[in-house]
Amino acid sequence: MGLELRRFFLAGSWSDLKSRVISALILGIIVIALTAIGGWPFRVLCALTGIIVFDEWSRMTRSKHRAGPLHPFARRCLYLTLLLFLFGLPELSLLVLVGGVVFITFVDREEQRAIWTLGGLIYAAAAALPLGFLRADSTEGLIALGYVVAIVWSTDIFAYFTGRSIGGPKLMPIVSPKKTISGAIGGLVAGVVAACLYLDFTVGSVSWGLAILAAVLSALGQAGDLYESWIKRRFGVKDSG
Repeated sequence: MGLELRRFFLAGSWSDLKSRVISALILGIIVIALTAIGGWPFRVLCALTGIIVFDEWSRMTRSKHRAGPLHPFARRCLYLTLLLFLFGLPELSLLVLVGGVVFITFVDREEQRAIWTLGGLIYAAAAALPLGFLRADSTEGLIALGYVVAIVWSTDIFAYFTGRSIGGPKLMPIVSPKKTISGAIGGLVAGVVAACLYLDFTVGSVSWGLAILAAVLSALGQAGDLYESWIKRRFGVKDSG
């Protein structure tokens, strides 16, 4: 029995399982600890996330070489936005972000050379700021963020295992040849179930509205994965972080 299990997990489709589990455990422990602490440690985590996302986006899209001086401008705009966010000035940070987006859009409206840099600025800010605003420093924020995390993580985990175990028709083979319809459905169901269990444990009740919202967030999370796969195929990138 043990030998059969070993062969099963060492099969080609499970070859990345070990690295996924190790990285998920390490990052999961860090994220959960900083989320529970809240305050400036969690804001630092959000800011680092935004910086990493922007750098990774720039590497994938090669926007640094396309946008000229607008790329360092976008990077500095993001850094200033995140710095203001770190110091607890959310309104001012959003003002700087919107100002930078408007400026790049206006300057680049004819040449359209910085469109991917602009997308990276918006994408990185979207990865960093909403979670920080949602968490804030309140118990309600912690519960709300835990709800989102429960949906996203369970969707990702069960979509992976369901897709690899059941297989079947591909979800969108042109964009992502590995993702299957069974995996998408398994992830969606798991996301809703995890959200309902989490709400029942934390607040003692589950509403239809929050269950439907969980399904929407699960679907959006999977759509985000497909979007990243499309970006990688668009620019011929094999791997990304």
